[in-house]
Amino acid sequence: MRLNPRALLRSMPFRARLALAFSTLFLLTGAALLTFVVLLARYGTARQVEAIEITKIDAPSGSDFSSEFSSGYAQPTDPQGTLPPPGTTGDGIAFVRQIDQTVQAVQDTALRQMLLWSAVGLLVTTLMAGLLGWWLAGRALRPVAAMTETTRRISEHNLHQRLALTGPDDELHRLADTFDTMLDRLEKSFESQRRFVANASHELRTPLAVQRTSLEVGLADPLPDGLAEVREDLLAANREAEQLITALLLLARSDRGLEETETVDLSAATRLVAAELAPQAEEGQVDVAVASDRPLTVLGDPLLLRHLLTNLIRNAIQYNHPGGRVRVRLEGHTLTVTNTGPTVPADRIPDLFEPFRRLTQDRVGTTGHGLGLAIVRSIAEAHGTEATAEPGRPGGLTVTVRFP
Repeated sequence: MRLNPRALLRSMPFRARLALAFSTLFLLTGAALLTFVVLLARYGTARQVEAIEITKIDAPSGSDFSSEFSSGYAQPTDPQGTLPPPGTTGDGIAFVRQIDQTVQAVQDTALRQMLLWSAVGLLVTTLMAGLLGWWLAGRALRPVAAMTETTRRISEHNLHQRLALTGPDDELHRLADTFDTMLDRLEKSFESQRRFVANASHELRTPLAVQRTSLEVGLADPLPDGLAEVREDLLAANREAEQLITALLLLARSDRGLEETETVDLSAATRLVAAELAPQAEEGQVDVAVASDRPLTVLGDPLLLRHLLTNLIRNAIQYNHPGGRVRVRLEGHTLTVTNTGPTVPADRIPDLFEPFRRLTQDRVGTTGHGLGLAIVRSIAEAHGTEATAEPGRPGGLTVTVRFP
């Protein structure tokens, strides 16, 4: 597999990329400085060699000194053949020594040594610059890490917390102030939602209760022919409206999360809910069985957990066929509800957990509002878990909730 440097760089943490940028910048500037120094040193030594032409030594006139000196030193040669042979003049004796090769060798050796040790020093200082860059990046990103940790702790239950970043008025401080302003708006929105849910539970239920009482009292038996059927239709519509409002308020409450928690015996609650729904199961000719290997206790809201069990088992009974079965199993920390019934396509399962989303009319039937599994998912998320589903074989559905 071919290595992609850009993809590798993008996969690195920001702190590592920042330290790498420091090291690369230091390496490039150091290499440029080293190249400049080497070129300048080479140019300077070359100019010094060109400045050396001859060495003049004053000596007394006479052939003895010239012959002795000549016998002790080699005669210089000139590659171009332009220099005159050494001899005796009135001002002294001038000797030209060929030093080009010696100076060149010294120059090359000095440059090689300087280049070698400078490269070693550059690599060592680059490594130190990378470590220093890593430390500086950590120091610079420390406020960001603190902001991230505080933001993770903030939820709808503690929206009163703020980042409250201290320090100079810089980019990070302005970013923290922006987050705090956003949290202010979210806190006001959640408070408004809580007030709406609390008021709606009374404002919506009370008129329906009054309407139901009026129907039962005003249209009490005996009734003229035809009014009895109208009364039953009105009472059925009233009950359906109450159920819808109750489901919507329950969904809104579970979406707000848990306000208070306590230890709940989920095994006992499951058997109690199954017993309450036994008449509905008998009416639909559905066999319901609950199995548990050991008592399962969870920390949560007892009312919400009861509604989670009720919606799961009721849906399993309602969307079934005569002679079908419902199996509820509690094993470890996992709750599984399996039923028989119509085949559910795997690609349509996510729609079951959306409010008011239905599959086919055969599955929905004449009752239900499409809120059952949406409420189950919301309650599960409020308890720090999730509800998953998969098609059963040969039909039906298996819903699983794994509690932490």
